[in-house]
Amino acid sequence: MGLLALTGLYVLVFQAWAQLEVSMEDRVEVLLGNVAEIPCIYSMSQLNGSLLVQWFARSPSGNEVKIYYKDKVVEVVSMGTDYSERINVSHAVDGTVGSSILTINDVRVKDEQEFVCQVQRNTSHTKLLVFSTPSVPHIELGSYTPTVNLKREEIASCEVNNAYPAPNITWYKNRLLLQSSVNNMELEKTVTQNPSGLFIARSTLFLQVEKADEDAEFYCEVSYFTIGGLHMMESQIFHVELHYSTTKVTISVDSPHRLVKEGDRVKIRCKGNGNPQPIFSFQHNSRSLNVELDHVVLDNVTRAHSGLYKCTSLDQVDFSELTDSLELMVHYLDPVVITSGGSSDMLDLGQHVSLTCNALSSLPTNTTWYKDGTVLEEGHILNLLNLSYDMAGTYVCEVHAPSLAELKRQNSLNITVRGKPVMVEEVAMISLDAEDSVNLTCSVKGHPIPDIQWNLSDNQTILGERITMTDYTIVSVITIRATSLVNASCVATNELGSAQAFSDIKPIQKPTATTAIIITSTRSTKEGNGVVIAVIIILILLLAILGSVLYFLYKKGKIPCGRSGKQDLMKEKSSKDDVEMKNSRSEEAVLLQGVNGGKRSPSDQ
Repeated sequence: MGLLALTGLYVLVFQAWAQLEVSMEDRVEVLLGNVAEIPCIYSMSQLNGSLLVQWFARSPSGNEVKIYYKDKVVEVVSMGTDYSERINVSHAVDGTVGSSILTINDVRVKDEQEFVCQVQRNTSHTKLLVFSTPSVPHIELGSYTPTVNLKREEIASCEVNNAYPAPNITWYKNRLLLQSSVNNMELEKTVTQNPSGLFIARSTLFLQVEKADEDAEFYCEVSYFTIGGLHMMESQIFHVELHYSTTKVTISVDSPHRLVKEGDRVKIRCKGNGNPQPIFSFQHNSRSLNVELDHVVLDNVTRAHSGLYKCTSLDQVDFSELTDSLELMVHYLDPVVITSGGSSDMLDLGQHVSLTCNALSSLPTNTTWYKDGTVLEEGHILNLLNLSYDMAGTYVCEVHAPSLAELKRQNSLNITVRGKPVMVEEVAMISLDAEDSVNLTCSVKGHPIPDIQWNLSDNQTILGERITMTDYTIVSVITIRATSLVNASCVATNELGSAQAFSDIKPIQKPTATTAIIITSTRSTKEGNGVVIAVIIILILLLAILGSVLYFLYKKGKIPCGRSGKQDLMKEKSSKDDVEMKNSRSEEAVLLQGVNGGKRSPSDQ
């Protein structure tokens, strides 16, 4: 009877366990050093009583180690395992569904194994995958420079480290995958694992290079697995230096980058199309130059450096010789020579002269004439007609080569014009009051510089004189006191002749009791007479106008004939008219006062 009851209880318990379902993901991915969370989900139609939950770690060899245990009474993390200090487990129940989550801190490479979750007697398992991203690929070029068209030689090595799982390295040239069957290449690969479990991968490329590979772009590509699948990473692009024979050599002017002229610093370079560059030797007009470089430097060249330059190469790969030559022309422009057609640059006033400018050059040239910074003429001849003092000075001739702007020279010639004095302007003065001083100015041109002498009438005394001179002009300014009619003359004299000018200074009383000074300035006697006649005509016109005004006033009865007439008029007029007459007489008195220079008539005193 008891045995039957016990058997029935076992059947019930077995049925309950048979209804329990435990599930886990196939794989859980985590990066090295991070935290891994491994969930275990269980469910059954009804959760009654206590549950037994256990976690196990199963190594790739099949060895299984319990790392956690929990029942209704106790919860234990197994001691003495790799997870004793790095795991914790959390639980949750929601109705008929429960979960147990295993958390592993500071994940290591050796954590990549299976983890088993057991609830009651049911189990499920998952695979923990650990990843470590490799370092950036490092390129190391081969120890020796490969030679074109020889056997396969080491080109470069590509290395990455700290990778997990082990990565794969491939090579590319100009974005195309290098393959043994196509590119006559060979790879040498090594993969090592350090004590922490991480991999170091290295791949060395051996290739039979061609001349075109000198400009090719090489790089390696690293393929590695990480969370989410396969990833790739490229190295920096690099170029390979190659050795190949020289088949052509070229000589050229490296600088300057224009036509060469005297005084330049010239660099002549010789270059071969091989690598390394061959050894060069130079010659100038069949004379050897002591140069051990690939170029010749000529400082401050002259026309003597012109000629044939030749360079000869000795190839360092196959020891063959090649030659090339260059014809160098050093252009020149000789000093500029200016001639005036005479033995002296001292020319006479009014003379005609032709200036000629010449300079010997290796290139066609143009000539330009300047004076005081202004362009006068284009061409090597400059004609100066009817020389004046203003045409004296420095004439600059510039010769330049249009095809070589830096090739230009200039020279100058100073033209001196000699002649008798010439008055620049009439004797001028400042008109002031009679009691004030008067400045007289005399300006003369000539060469040699003339002497100036002033002649004054009426024993006038010169109060002061100021003289200024330039190369061809002298200006004299004298100060006099003009209180009466003064005749002034300025006489300029040099060894070639003289010139003079006159001035008449006459003080005239103004209506305002001030004195006005009338000046007549002439260069000659005829000019002086013309001015005097003009003044007389003006005075006659003024007197005629004044007579007309007086006659008009007389006809209107504004001016009486005498004192008796004036008294009769005063008797016949009324007192009102008397007032009007007084006003009229006052006006007449003002007019007469203006006409007579401010004097009153006897009847008004």
